[in-house]
Amino acid sequence: MARTRRGLIGALGALALGALALTGCSSGNPLADDTSTASSDTVVVGSANFPESEILAYIYADALSDNGIKTDVKPNIGERDRYIAALKNGEIDLVPEYTGNLLQFFDSKATAQSSDEVYSALQKATPTGFEVLDQSPGQDADSYNVTKQFSQKYKVTSLADLKKVSVPLKVGANSEFATRPYGIPGLKKVYGVTATLVPIADSGGPNTLSALLKNQVQLADIYSTTPSIKQNHLVTLADPEHMILAQNVVPLISSAKASDKVASVLNTVSKAVTTDELIEMNTKSSVDKESAQQIAKEWLAEKKLF
Repeated sequence: MARTRRGLIGALGALALGALALTGCSSGNPLADDTSTASSDTVVVGSANFPESEILAYIYADALSDNGIKTDVKPNIGERDRYIAALKNGEIDLVPEYTGNLLQFFDSKATAQSSDEVYSALQKATPTGFEVLDQSPGQDADSYNVTKQFSQKYKVTSLADLKKVSVPLKVGANSEFATRPYGIPGLKKVYGVTATLVPIADSGGPNTLSALLKNQVQLADIYSTTPSIKQNHLVTLADPEHMILAQNVVPLISSAKASDKVASVLNTVSKAVTTDELIEMNTKSSVDKESAQQIAKEWLAEKKLF
């Protein structure tokens, strides 16, 4: 596994901004009131503020603990700027990530698209002091979704079909969709489609779904492993131009904590994380209302990886 990294001015600038955001965050931030200092041999695992990320964080932590490695978990830190800043500041050491989005965060000009291409480019783009371990076969990619009624009325099954839709188009998504290459700019550049963003900060969750079902937005960015897509008979639009990058799950870790033992444990976990497994985990979370900790323990017990 290559450990040579090139720093990126843009990424480090984003990290600095994220660090400033952390200093002013409210007590709702799991890092804000934390005055303890983890021992040097403890791996502190963070997560983004959505269930799948939290579940993966607990899977990482439990797998490491089961192999004699001390861990601590800081879940639901926030969006990418915030938890990457926490990683840079040493408040956390490890976080589950997604290859395509992370690559574009570190290198906004990246052109890689397939899983292998994106992973290779990500290894090179990751700044010195961090590294990505083995990627999982499982992906959780952004996806554009419409209601079945909208799809049938306008004969839309692909992003390319949107160009022929005569009504104004609004997209429900996180605020960063305004600048993401596969967000509003990508629709225009790649597919010639003009759309307006309606910022909804729940990462394709219930508020985004509600806005779509009520026709407050006509398209919604919902992660591809979200159970609500099938439950509500949504139509995920095909992406024939491959505008949305591969989004394989991957551990992002501080190089200082990426010992051979830690890497071996996490790589073993990564091999077992498939897209179907992610959908099952998310169903247990959103439908069965199981906690992230419980889902993680059940998954590891079932897989018997160690």
